[in-house]
Amino acid sequence: MPHLLKLCLAIAVAIHPFAASAQQASTAATVTALGAAQIDAAIGQYYKPNEPGAVVLVAKNGKTIFRKAYGLADAAKGIPMTPDMQLRLGSVTKQFTSTAVLMLVDEGKIRLDDDITRFFPDYPTKGKHITVEQLLNHTSGIASYTGKPSFVEHMSEDMTVGAMIDSFKNDPLDFEPGARYKYNNSGYFLLGAIIEKVAGQPYADFLEQRIFRPLGMNDTAYDGREHGKAIRAAGHTRAASGFEPSMKISMALPFAAGALVSTVDDLARWDAAVSSGKLLKPATWQRAFSKTTLTDGKLSDYGYGWVNGSVRGVPDIEHGGAINGFNTFALRVPSEHVYVVVLRNTDSGTASPETVARKAAALAIGKPYPAYQAVTLAAKALDAYAGTYKIDDRSERIVRREGDKLRMQRTGRPPVLLSAFSPTGFFVPGELDWYEFTRNTQGEVVSMTVQRDGEPQVNPRVGDAPAERAVVALAPAAFDKLAGRYQMNAALVLALTREGEHYFVTGTRQPKVEIFPASDTVFFAKVVPAELHAEKDAATGETVLALHQNGAVLTGRKLP
Repeated sequence: MPHLLKLCLAIAVAIHPFAASAQQASTAATVTALGAAQIDAAIGQYYKPNEPGAVVLVAKNGKTIFRKAYGLADAAKGIPMTPDMQLRLGSVTKQFTSTAVLMLVDEGKIRLDDDITRFFPDYPTKGKHITVEQLLNHTSGIASYTGKPSFVEHMSEDMTVGAMIDSFKNDPLDFEPGARYKYNNSGYFLLGAIIEKVAGQPYADFLEQRIFRPLGMNDTAYDGREHGKAIRAAGHTRAASGFEPSMKISMALPFAAGALVSTVDDLARWDAAVSSGKLLKPATWQRAFSKTTLTDGKLSDYGYGWVNGSVRGVPDIEHGGAINGFNTFALRVPSEHVYVVVLRNTDSGTASPETVARKAAALAIGKPYPAYQAVTLAAKALDAYAGTYKIDDRSERIVRREGDKLRMQRTGRPPVLLSAFSPTGFFVPGELDWYEFTRNTQGEVVSMTVQRDGEPQVNPRVGDAPAERAVVALAPAAFDKLAGRYQMNAALVLALTREGEHYFVTGTRQPKVEIFPASDTVFFAKVVPAELHAEKDAATGETVLALHQNGAVLTGRKLP
């Protein structure tokens, strides 16, 4: 009987082949439509139609199952975003740079263990052996030029590749090469210069001729050298009055670290090429996606232009990007043949592309993130979780109760409010991580576990939360003497304003931040680790404003 049934089915298919394939196609289309509807319902909530938005694409098994644009491409003109628009990639550029370098490695023109002095004989390595590989995986110890205090001030200036290298090559190393991982843009800038020296042509030309054209990526290019038909979305920054055009930046500065533009469709073509092993030898691709072993034997998650991560516990390869006006994130889940890319046309003020990409990917692999429902806990229960939780030797989390929620602030970052979903579990609405508090047998809270995509991070409780910084009473009239605009550098003006008895500072193209008086001349922010000091210039007697942040001091004079 089983054999007879198989034979009948075989005859039926032979007689009606088109009917069978049409039914299969219809079923596949229905499944795809259902998946697209789920993704849209999960991520569409993050975008408003009257604000800058994003373009999102999800591919599975080489086919696009979701492709949609949200929000505005140009907020000032009210132009809606469309799925075929072109946006800046920021540091997603790095995987193209690394591939270009590895193509030259496969051709025998570069060795990964080449010292950078082979290409830059006068580079002051201070006797250290700094290799091409260490530039690729951010273990060179070279300081990042984008972290220099002067970077923002000179952001709009065009500079040659040589002049840019001269601007950072004499800076002290951050650590012994190979000993640590520290993300930096200087390494990838140098890689772009190495490509130019070895290939004998501009970096932009090499990528266009060796990668973009062969892969049919007609709308991908070095910013300013576009030749496709795609329309560019405008870049935005969140400001006190809403969204404004982003600060200008010369694309000579990001160079091989972040100067490319593309579309989600071209990036899907790129991922298809990478997934199928085009351009490089199989062993070379494998090394590009592998973690890096540091000199002490520990592993860094960074490969060559890709980061090893996970989505709901399933390994992925990923990278994000941020540049003036834009923010991006792309990930690939190899075991599920899923690729997700999110291109956003604002550098602040809307949902993180990483959050959106992970949420979409989780649905595509059939492991959606939990939908947490907030519950209310008694004040006494919340007070028990207040304290200081150690992350590592340089950072910690401070937890305090704020009404019926917990306020958590990690060292160097703005605070976030945690809502309870169980007696011990908390989440941040709109985010994907969740937090679980643990007690010992005596009932004492001893740790907080951060649950991040199946990789729990335990932060032990090391003490009570420190007392909040004291705020002194300040007469509004005293603040009014300081209120005004201060020119901090060529690109930054800080405005001090008052609303009743509340005081604020607003930076150029930055949101308004409340500040609190520690004295009649010193103010501090709670959302960022920064202080403002009103001082008198010893020579002129005029009022100056000093911004103290991250160990640096920036001083500006009051504008008329």
